[in-house]
Amino acid sequence: MTSIATRIRDLFGPEIAGPGFAFVAVMLFFGIASPQFLSGATFGSVAFQLPELGLLTLAMLLPVLTGGLNLAITFTANIAGLTVAWVLQANGGVDAGIASFVLGCILAIAVGAATGVVMGVVIAYTRAHPILVSLSMMIFVRGLGEFLTRGGDVSGFPAFLQPIGHGSILGIPIPLLIFVACVVIWHVLLTRMKLGFNTYMIGSNIEAARYSGVNTRKVIVLVYTLSGAMCAIAGIIMLARFNSVRVGHGESYLLITVLACFLGGVNPFGGFGRVIPVFVALVVLQLLSSGLNLMGANQHLATAVWGILLIAVMILRWLAAQLLIFNRTKG
Repeated sequence: MTSIATRIRDLFGPEIAGPGFAFVAVMLFFGIASPQFLSGATFGSVAFQLPELGLLTLAMLLPVLTGGLNLAITFTANIAGLTVAWVLQANGGVDAGIASFVLGCILAIAVGAATGVVMGVVIAYTRAHPILVSLSMMIFVRGLGEFLTRGGDVSGFPAFLQPIGHGSILGIPIPLLIFVACVVIWHVLLTRMKLGFNTYMIGSNIEAARYSGVNTRKVIVLVYTLSGAMCAIAGIIMLARFNSVRVGHGESYLLITVLACFLGGVNPFGGFGRVIPVFVALVVLQLLSSGLNLMGANQHLATAVWGILLIAVMILRWLAAQLLIFNRTKG
């Protein structure tokens, strides 16, 4: 048993303990409280709802690991989705072909990456605080989207988009497959690639990373560029899920992505954190929301519980840090 625990810790990191315990607790509590919780319908609902939030959380993860933040993720996703919608509308709307959709996706990812490039360049070269820079980008992208759409929705898409948002392959939702593929890519990037190593170094100590020969400006620009590109993928999935796009779609996801990162063991000051524990934390949050819905609670209560959970996570982290200091002092 000890050997298995050690292997799990080596593979996923010590951060897996918190979300793993939360997963077991949620499953036990709602499994007892609601007979319908442990059912295929519940897990099917979670599987379809998880990807859009999960992709946005991946977009938030990289900046957080550098000690930064990307407050523009939801509106970047929306402007990327609008880009796809406009390309489809310009090529026949419901009669648009697959080539138009592919072109729209390429342009959407380019738009998402461009927002990340702008933020990364400003943060890297002016040393402005990431919160202020990303907040400015959020305001700009939101205002631009509302101006171009006049605050309305854009809809009327080809029927072949429906499976991307609602279809399944071998019983597994297509959005979930896309999300899992992105999780794997992020995991490999952070654990096997130089960019991931440099990202952790910058988050731990940017000055030390600079003196070690790391091109910190280049890394920061790349991190925010990848964050913007991941937002675009989320925007494409949201378009296919809702069959429409508007500037406010997914606006409530912003703070939840931060919560998922912290619940997944990511250090809010950067330098520490892994993808897999964040993935487990996302599953916990979705299961928590589904469990509350089954018990008759509305979404507002679920949001309140998420907020309390974030406070609890911070308190538990502080207690764990104090216990570690006490043990070291005693030793």
